[in-house]
Amino acid sequence: MNKLEESANFVSYAIPEQTNGFTQTTQAPHSAPDQESTLRTEVDKSLKRFFQQLENEPVTDLHRMVMSEVEAPLLEAVMHYTGNNQSKASVMLGLNRGTLRTKLKHYGML
Repeated sequence: MNKLEESANFVSYAIPEQTNGFTQTTQAPHSAPDQESTLRTEVDKSLKRFFQQLENEPVTDLHRMVMSEVEAPLLEAVMHYTGNNQSKASVMLGLNRGTLRTKLKHYGML
């Protein structure tokens, strides 16, 4: 594999059907995993359902709605994984610790 092919790969996280853990997998972008549910595919399915249920109603702030729906469980999972250690969680998330605290307060987790 050359450098260009390596940089075209990305890491996705499979969501096992009956477990609480995450399984890390590496695949080429937009390739279809074999019978595997990834975060990307689940978001795609949810958005398709959302658009089907709109019935031509106007939509505003879709980005904010989706981000808040994803961000809250992400923060919960990372805080649980790190044993509520904000310093470890901020490093894991790539956020400043102050930013993490602000987000935790926003979602009522602090």
